[in-house]
Amino acid sequence: MEVIMEALPALGDAWSLILQPIVLGYLVLGVVMGLCIGVFPGLGGIAGLSLLLPFMFGMDPILGLALMVGMVAVVPTSDTFASVLMGIPGSSASQATVLDGFPMAKRGQAARALSAAFASSLFGGLVGAAFLTVFILIARPVVLEFRTPELLMITIFGLSMVGILAGRVAIKGIVAAGLGMLIGTIGEGASSGDLRMSSYDFPYLTDGLKLVIVGLGIFAIPEIISLLRQDRAISREPQLGGGWLDGVRDWFANIWLSVRCSIIGVIVGVIPGLGGSVVDWIAYGHAVQTTKDKSNFGKGEVRGVIGPESSNNAKEGGGLVPTLLFGIPGSGSMAIFIGAIALLGSGQIEVGPAMLQNNLDITYSIVWLLALANVVGTVICIAASGGIAKLTTIRFALLAPFLFMIISFAAFQSGQNLMDLVALLGIGFLGIMMRRFDWSRPAFLIGFVLATPAENYANQAVQIAASRFRKSFGEGIDYIFSPIVIILLIITIVSVVLGLRQAKNILAEGDVNSGSKRAPLVFLLLVTGYIAYAFYDAASIPSYSRDRVFPMFVGAVCLVGCAVLIIRMMLKPETDAIFADREREGEDADATHGLWPTLAWFMGLLVLTALLGFILALGVFLFCFMKFRAGVSSRFAAIYTAAGIAFMCGMAWLLNRDFPPGLLQEYTDLPWPFG
Repeated sequence: MEVIMEALPALGDAWSLILQPIVLGYLVLGVVMGLCIGVFPGLGGIAGLSLLLPFMFGMDPILGLALMVGMVAVVPTSDTFASVLMGIPGSSASQATVLDGFPMAKRGQAARALSAAFASSLFGGLVGAAFLTVFILIARPVVLEFRTPELLMITIFGLSMVGILAGRVAIKGIVAAGLGMLIGTIGEGASSGDLRMSSYDFPYLTDGLKLVIVGLGIFAIPEIISLLRQDRAISREPQLGGGWLDGVRDWFANIWLSVRCSIIGVIVGVIPGLGGSVVDWIAYGHAVQTTKDKSNFGKGEVRGVIGPESSNNAKEGGGLVPTLLFGIPGSGSMAIFIGAIALLGSGQIEVGPAMLQNNLDITYSIVWLLALANVVGTVICIAASGGIAKLTTIRFALLAPFLFMIISFAAFQSGQNLMDLVALLGIGFLGIMMRRFDWSRPAFLIGFVLATPAENYANQAVQIAASRFRKSFGEGIDYIFSPIVIILLIITIVSVVLGLRQAKNILAEGDVNSGSKRAPLVFLLLVTGYIAYAFYDAASIPSYSRDRVFPMFVGAVCLVGCAVLIIRMMLKPETDAIFADREREGEDADATHGLWPTLAWFMGLLVLTALLGFILALGVFLFCFMKFRAGVSSRFAAIYTAAGIAFMCGMAWLLNRDFPPGLLQEYTDLPWPFG
């Protein structure tokens, strides 16, 4: 009670700070900027806050916070547009939304999916703000209870979602997750700095592959290629569906699911380092487990949209708890948020316990700004969803080059290296093959996202536990099996058992018909070959290094899974689900254009970029694609090309970024943006 009475004056001061026209104006400006950033796949809150950093120095604290919170709050809302309309994850926190949101758009229910997502996002954002309000003073001891074993169990719980998304052949889903984890271990190990699947002679891979590249490659490239091959609009239906009101009704009918997933989002958001990378998958898994009829998941089940969207906005409120209480960033965007706060005013605001003691009114201002930003952002998105959903009725050949231009730019921003584009296409090709042969891409992505935290927490837990056991057996057991760990372990076991039982009803890659034995077997052998080499590469690391243990363990499990799949392929007939192949029957088999000619266009952009630099190559690519592949007039192609180049230059100028150079730039001194 004493704590509440102490906080009441600060709550009143917070309202008086934010209920000023100029503060609300800055909040709306931040919301609009966040909506614009979130619409473009792969950019997200980190890019948006990076854009604001130069303007934060010396700005009035409450105005700067209004601008930043407005942007941070609505990016998880607006990134839904790309996930639903194009099947491209708008950010790491909207990957699960693709699984059912995009099939709904294909069925002509884009407006319904969007409005259900926005209503869920609004509710989740308000739950996150409410949580932050109540727990800002009492959450500290709760957060401090999460040590390394608890963090490891949360990570393992995230991996348990693989059981739900494994697909009709559960072992394929498990191997896909293992493959993702092995690719996630590429580069320098965290313990001893030993290299896995990389070399200092080829420095690009020493830092590993970035999430934005893998996320866009594994989901965006396959969908763009598939729709482009079919030469039609995204939606097969001429109408957009029931409109935004139906989506709001869907959310209200599933309000308790939204409540539960919002709480999941808050809890996961509180734990530093997890946040958006895993929260949507946990919420999606919960939505599946609590639904009686699971047959529609992966085909356009609205609950598969409501669950993840409720959680990914709520996690922003949860993520501010460790950020504000301890100065520990809960995510990449929160790390930039901390840096930006230090620039405000005269530098008197410092996140952490000092902020709660000296600036409690500012702390609660952030909470209320978060709530208001969610309301404003959701109202704008719902109002615009019907109109923006009409993008799904435009012939995809007119959208594809623009989308590929955007995701190429987003991928390049992760490392400012031409190899970013090579990695994007490489992972994209893997995604195309996984989609073709019904290997779970969500399971792969979960494995990739959780590889680093799983390895780090496992190594740390083993080290600390070993020192505790040396003192006494009881102390070691108490460290490993705390009450929180036991609860999480039980939940994880139940999740795995239920997930594997239900996996055959949840088609993460849709309904894929079986084909011949040859192509699926060849792909399986190639995957097995990579896993075997990754295992050998890890085994060649000196035995005293801990950097070899995790990839060797994952590789061994995957090799056993691959052996089981190979034996099953040898024994089963071609009609078995293990031989799924989209190229044998279905929309890909009946596509107007072939896979390789379609891929050749994007390979051409990569080759031209290596020779001429990105901007010059993009100009040639856009004009030729529109003229010869889309079949438009030369005048329209020229206007489209000019608009695309101008848009790219504007984005690069705003974000203070350069473009990938080519050989031409090494021999010729060209002005920006060509050099």
